[in-house]
Amino acid sequence: MTIGMKTVENSGKRARSKAANRRAILDAGRRVFARIGFEATTVRDIIRETDLAAGTFYNYFKSKEEVFEAIAEDSTHRFRGMLKDVRATARTAHDYMHDAYHAYFSFIADENRQALSEGAPHMALIGVRVDTPEMLAVAAEIRSDLERILSADTSSTIDIEFLTAAAIGTAREMGEIMLLRRPVDVDGATEFASRMLMAGVKELAAK
Repeated sequence: MTIGMKTVENSGKRARSKAANRRAILDAGRRVFARIGFEATTVRDIIRETDLAAGTFYNYFKSKEEVFEAIAEDSTHRFRGMLKDVRATARTAHDYMHDAYHAYFSFIADENRQALSEGAPHMALIGVRVDTPEMLAVAAEIRSDLERILSADTSSTIDIEFLTAAAIGTAREMGEIMLLRRPVDVDGATEFASRMLMAGVKELAAK
């Protein structure tokens, strides 16, 4: 019984160690990408930012591209939780647009707070890779949300595919500009994006 308990305990420690190592690599990658940019970053740069050996790095990732993709996946996964909360509370198209944009702009501001405070010129925005499974899932959820909530608000037919692309594209482009401004104005970006999208929706619904 004691041997069995020790085996389980050791297995748990190994799992925690693996998770900690992976997290250390992702955190280091985010810092390096923010500091010198993706193109200039090498695997060696990321390893030097951790206390891990090179061999340990390659137990988790094969390249800087995999690290970058994992950062985007990790961030997008966490943002999906925020989008779920918006979905649960928004009752109108306006509420959804406003709250979803606010959640996104707040999230990327928080994600890049350290990089911004250190004057890092390259922010590791979430959603840079639009073809990752997590990002595709987010896009599908947003499309479903818009289709559901607009069907209750309007009687006209709006191209949901175009609207989803416009909503996501606006968030990505405006988010990048917002992070470059001082101060970072989450509320201002939210109001501009949500009002612009809703103005477009109202015009399309009136046709």
